[in-house]
Amino acid sequence: MSAMTRPNGNGLSLWHAVSRNHCDRLTLQGGLDVDLAIVGAGFSGLSTALHAAEKGLSVAVLEAECIAWGATGRNAGFVVPNFAKRDPDDIVAKLGTERGERLIDFAAGSADLVFGLIKRHRIECDALQNGWIQPTHTTAASEKTKSRAEQWARRGRPAVALDSRAVTELTGIRGYVGGWMDKSGGVLNPVEFARGLADAAERAGARIFERTRVTSIDRLPDGWALKAATGTVRAGKVLVATNAYGDALNPVLALTYVPLTVFQIATEPLPRDLRARLLPGGQGVGDTRRNLFTCRFDGQNRLISGGMHIIGAGAERRVPQAIWRRLARHLDLADLPPIAYSWTGVAAIEPDFLPRLIDLGPDMIAGFGCNGRGIAMTTAMGKALADWASGADAHDLPLPSAPPSPIPLHGVVRYAPNVMLAWSILRDRMEGASHNATKAK
Repeated sequence: MSAMTRPNGNGLSLWHAVSRNHCDRLTLQGGLDVDLAIVGAGFSGLSTALHAAEKGLSVAVLEAECIAWGATGRNAGFVVPNFAKRDPDDIVAKLGTERGERLIDFAAGSADLVFGLIKRHRIECDALQNGWIQPTHTTAASEKTKSRAEQWARRGRPAVALDSRAVTELTGIRGYVGGWMDKSGGVLNPVEFARGLADAAERAGARIFERTRVTSIDRLPDGWALKAATGTVRAGKVLVATNAYGDALNPVLALTYVPLTVFQIATEPLPRDLRARLLPGGQGVGDTRRNLFTCRFDGQNRLISGGMHIIGAGAERRVPQAIWRRLARHLDLADLPPIAYSWTGVAAIEPDFLPRLIDLGPDMIAGFGCNGRGIAMTTAMGKALADWASGADAHDLPLPSAPPSPIPLHGVVRYAPNVMLAWSILRDRMEGASHNATKAK
């Protein structure tokens, strides 16, 4: 088997290479006055721009590179309407019934919002809302996902627990103990979705500028001034929507999350006979291992999977090969096609694994930390932030809101996920071996 990688050339992702909808936007020139200025043209920035413009606000989006240049265009394209590490009852225990249930409702409807926007604005992005599946690798994990599915189902969501047979039938992957599925989840091409949001925002009246890097944000008596090399925007309110890609603009924000670099690969298209066996319904899969295993197909039958890396030299070459080998092993594909594309992205991980709004001063806010659930969560975050831009108090929004709270010993903690990966892989193997030994008795 060969896992040779085709160079991407521009350093971006599969999605940038294959996306059909592409329209270069102008660079900001001169001065502009608006109600709302948004820094960053990813999902949260573009969704906010669309929903705010639809409310009648004047909006300018300032993007340092191109639309979907950051994590928005570098993920796997999963639309997942739940939390990576927290379950509903746990969130209620942490935040209280009123605030907890509001955050849960926010997440629960996030995938429906995404696919609703796609339908309403006729965005062509290979969208498929056939569900998101989380298989379990041990009996203990299976019991936890049964409870997880029950908690979401109790709140009216289309969540169902799965036994081993159901997982195999849905995925074509053998060896899982069980799992669960949220039927409202799905997959899409994230770059085409983002560009579709941009088109819709512009039709609603928003203005979007590419290659316009904001160098400073200064307080004025009646708002803010955002300066770039070629112009200035004066705004009543400002949204910093850079997620993990805006450290230079606001170093304080960089201390509030752990940056997690994730590698993704896409194979050459699978032959029809192999494709028919795997994920016949087109769902996305992300299992319960600490070293998370994911897979999905894109619209051209390429297999996509991702993973983290242990700190060390040569990761750009070494990690995609390791992901490819793992993909072939888990899917029992002796003839897995070679890697066609490989790329990386950086996610912002919060210590409590919950999304949040960060208050940066009068009429300036940032949305952060969707913890690997970015497409659904940040699109929904944009709808909520449009309410803030229209006059709602940030504390009345469904997401937690507070001033910046730097993580203690951030300089060390930021490397923890990569340093601990080897231990996580070992624990996964030990748990798998223990489960198999128990099953054999």
